[in-house]
Amino acid sequence: MTNRGKIAVGGVAVGLLLWWLTSFWIALAVIVGVPAIAYLALDPSQRRRLRRVSRKELNR
Repeated sequence: MTNRGKIAVGGVAVGLLLWWLTSFWIALAVIVGVPAIAYLALDPSQRRRLRRVSRKELNR
């Protein structure tokens, strides 16, 4: 399994655990909010590089 796959499985597991322990909306806020905050914390040059890598993986 690739590193991205492991991260995705871990994210789903954390989301389900949060959903079980708290309300749906708190779990959804954490699942959506953490990656969004991490993306916004990047420098503009890092964001460009991340978008460029993502496009290459999609064969654009």
